[in-house]
Amino acid sequence: MEYKDYYKILGVDKKASQAEIKKAYRALAKKYHPDKNKDNPQAEEKFKDISEAYEVLGDQEKRQQYEQLGANWRQFQQHGGGYGRPGGQQRGGYQGGFSESDLHDMFGGGGGGGFSDFFQQFFGGAAGGGFGGQRARTSKRQDYQADMEITLHEAFTGTSRLLNVNNQQLRITTKPGVADGQVLRINGKGAPGPAGGMPGDLYINIHIKPDPAFKRQGDDLTTTLPLDMYTAILGGDAQVNTMTGALKLKIPAGTQSGKKLRLRGKGMPKYGEPNQHGDLYVKIDVTLPTAISSEERALLEKLRDMRQAKAV
Repeated sequence: MEYKDYYKILGVDKKASQAEIKKAYRALAKKYHPDKNKDNPQAEEKFKDISEAYEVLGDQEKRQQYEQLGANWRQFQQHGGGYGRPGGQQRGGYQGGFSESDLHDMFGGGGGGGFSDFFQQFFGGAAGGGFGGQRARTSKRQDYQADMEITLHEAFTGTSRLLNVNNQQLRITTKPGVADGQVLRINGKGAPGPAGGMPGDLYINIHIKPDPAFKRQGDDLTTTLPLDMYTAILGGDAQVNTMTGALKLKIPAGTQSGKKLRLRGKGMPKYGEPNQHGDLYVKIDVTLPTAISSEERALLEKLRDMRQAKAV
């Protein structure tokens, strides 16, 4: 049986943190998700490998067990993956490695339907399988995953979607302030539990579509306001769009292009605290007239001359 390098599959270092492993998994799962790679069996297999790798590395206990196995894999292979013969002196199959009892205690209990033989032998399987089949094992409950795409405005207000998960329609509701990449956990909506046991959970990956008017950073938003040069120079009022409607914004005289004006409390609601909001930053983009009359030109030249004379 071929050893599976889960770190290589996820493209992370063996010293990667759990957060780095989760981030790598999300990116790869999004890239190779079957819904985005229809009629591409290679992508489907890649998605299975990614899911299997995260099933192990995403769990701290399984990750430690997997690393113990990796350190002793050569010895394990040399002894055919066996554990000795009946009547032998040792219970274990090789010196210095794991005994059958050790291996069972390490890896016994686990699931992973649809995963590789490598995974099934070391992290799952039913009675008679795995490490010698000495004891029947209860399969680990299996979780489901699904993707949910929403707009930034829906992330602001909260929304809901009807998702078809394993031929079951579920209404998934998001709270105001949900973030792109956030994972929602729905208890008990995964695969049915083995032998009448507890069912798995459903994990919803939130994807927020780019918005043409607003860019988000945490709970803050940024938008661009085109501004004529006269208002920028003289100051005045301008209308700016927010997530809740248009507002009048006071423009200070001499406002430069690129300057950001801050509107407190007009950003995204804080997740779980809908009465608190981030800020909205309005980036000024001063626009110049493309055509001017002869009278306007004369006035501008006069203004230029006055400024130059003042600077001398």
